[in-house]
Amino acid sequence: MAKNTVNKTRKFGTFLGVYTPSVLTILGLVMYLRFGWVVGNVGLGWTMVIVILASSITFITGLSASAIATNIQVGVGGEYFLVSRSLGMESGGAIGIPLYFCRTLSVTFYSFGLAEAILIFWPIDWGTIPSFALQGLTAVLIILVTLLSGKSAAITLKAQIPIMILVGLSILALAAGVLTNDIHAPLMKASKATTDSGGFWFVFAVFFPAVTGFTAGIGMSGDLKKPRKSIPRGTLGAVLTGALIYLIIPILFSITGLLTLDQLTDEDFGLKTWTTVALFGGLLVIPAVWGAILSSAFGSILGGPRVLQALSMDGLAPKFLSKLSKTGQPTIATWISGAIALLAVSLGSLNTIAQLVSILFLTLYVTINFSAALEGLVAEPSYRPKIKVPWYISILGALGAVGVMFLISPWACLIALVIVAGLYIWLRSKSLEQQWGDVSVGFWIKVARYALLQLKDRSFYQRNWRPLMLIFVKSVDKDLSLIKLGELLGQNHGILTLAHLISSDGSIVDAKRRAIEMEMRKKIAHHGFQAFIEVHTVADFHDGFVEISKGHGLAGLRTNTIMLDWSHDREGQIKELKAIEALRQKDKNVILLNSKSGLTQRGKMIDIWWRGQQNNGDLMLMCAYLIKLNLQWENAQIRILSVTKNEEQKIRLRKGIKKLLPKARIKASVHVFVYDGNFKDILYENSRDSDLVFLGLPEVQPGNEFQIAQNMDELCRGLESTVFVQNNGMSHSLPILLNVLD
Repeated sequence: MAKNTVNKTRKFGTFLGVYTPSVLTILGLVMYLRFGWVVGNVGLGWTMVIVILASSITFITGLSASAIATNIQVGVGGEYFLVSRSLGMESGGAIGIPLYFCRTLSVTFYSFGLAEAILIFWPIDWGTIPSFALQGLTAVLIILVTLLSGKSAAITLKAQIPIMILVGLSILALAAGVLTNDIHAPLMKASKATTDSGGFWFVFAVFFPAVTGFTAGIGMSGDLKKPRKSIPRGTLGAVLTGALIYLIIPILFSITGLLTLDQLTDEDFGLKTWTTVALFGGLLVIPAVWGAILSSAFGSILGGPRVLQALSMDGLAPKFLSKLSKTGQPTIATWISGAIALLAVSLGSLNTIAQLVSILFLTLYVTINFSAALEGLVAEPSYRPKIKVPWYISILGALGAVGVMFLISPWACLIALVIVAGLYIWLRSKSLEQQWGDVSVGFWIKVARYALLQLKDRSFYQRNWRPLMLIFVKSVDKDLSLIKLGELLGQNHGILTLAHLISSDGSIVDAKRRAIEMEMRKKIAHHGFQAFIEVHTVADFHDGFVEISKGHGLAGLRTNTIMLDWSHDREGQIKELKAIEALRQKDKNVILLNSKSGLTQRGKMIDIWWRGQQNNGDLMLMCAYLIKLNLQWENAQIRILSVTKNEEQKIRLRKGIKKLLPKARIKASVHVFVYDGNFKDILYENSRDSDLVFLGLPEVQPGNEFQIAQNMDELCRGLESTVFVQNNGMSHSLPILLNVLD
């Protein structure tokens, strides 16, 4: 990419770089072939309404594009660049990839149109025009415009100046032809053909492509001297010029005496509406039509490769496609685009593709308007455009574009939306890394801020409890079972944060911290986990563990549950128990996992051993219930097990638990044993084959850490996966269970 920066590229100003290609794309085929038909079908009044409605949508889209362009340093890629830098790479790619093929196939479409326009001079005595002649001439035209644009954008753009003069002369010739002949009162009434053809909105849909293509100049964004200045001036100037001319032409057609109503409403009369009326007949009109089509082809072959170049620079296409020639042209991208356009000639008629292309362009207009609306709504401090557009105006433009898409073709609209959505989902799954910020972050910050403010003055009750978990991990691979347990507990119900601690030994910590965080993100994405990642630098691991746990969270979403793996060495276990005691005083629930061969993917049995210590039964039962909500564990059976010293206590306890479970709305079987021996023996006997065993974690008193650690190790020894739970903050959901033996 460094080589590209030293190329001596020719930069263009507003008139040549933006205004000229945009206005020539607007004043194109539809103006010559369908304007008389529109006037004849709906009359002058409704034609004016159509022009104003259509131009309003394009003007609003131009305003939205200008607002985004004046807020950023605009690079190569035109509309793709604007959308990707506003909504992110995934949204930009979902629009940019179809946009590239739209522009490339447009080269074929316009070349077909120009070939047909040239072959109107095919001698009648030669017979019907053979298909190979049409396709052969189309291929020659594609090669010519590709070679010219690949050689130099300056030559291509300068070639449009005489074309603009020809178009201007044809419009003057039309006006002169009308005013120098008989005129009558304006044709105001709609003809019967309007009803037969589908009414006002059908005519509107036929006309609307006449005002599209105004973004042709935006496509040259990377070749402009001052894109922030040129894009709004050139684009809006072209839209207003087109609207003004389009308000004049229907007046001329509605008052001329040279055309009958039947001629105006005849679709096949087409270009003859101009050649019949214009001064000098077709002498000025036909070259102007050729020029307008050729100009549109030029705009497409200039814009398409630059979109491909931008996609390549952002990593969405092979890197070699961004290589520039000595004159600053994306040569390889241009040759590939020309080759694709040539291949499309073999398809023959491109009417269906042309309709889909129009719909995809409208999808682009929807996205541009939505981007500007979102930028205005979020109103990040960095969003300071020189052209400010109220968000509701941009939304109006987006809704208008969606409406036109359905008017043109509901099926083509549906196909286009499916293509864009499919590309977005695919790019999203690639976990692309972009080097710029986008408005989506600001949008979610605004949503999060609103949600947190709603929680500010609300009290949390028993029914509102959910696990907001902080999991301390040494690495994703080593603590995979712990993360899986957190995912089972929190999926769709809680918030999961993975915290990794590194020692602040005075070395370059920030670079190391960022590298570890990035690696963790990749690994949790690979495993399909949904979690936040934090990497903290601490002087002492266990002191850091306590301090981070105490204050973790934000406003009403403070962490309520701390999770960690049970250490394998006694010294580490004692430190963990001391830290847990500090957390107990801060109302933080604690969950410790000890798993021998990893947590099973599909569990069949979950055991909860309630022994009447603290309020741990509440949290253990809630955890078991949350785990069962996962698809892999939905068939698991929950068992509540307990031990008493005599039969009377057994009956009372079993009866109390069974009475409570319907109130808790949790299905579980109850098993109470009378046993005077060592608890671990009955534990192993009943739970050694269970997939997950919950045990209460007792309060730690200073000096008894060693004994508690030893006892916990003994309990774990005969079990596959053991979860120790200490309930320090959850509301008591099982008060009868807790007091049943009192």
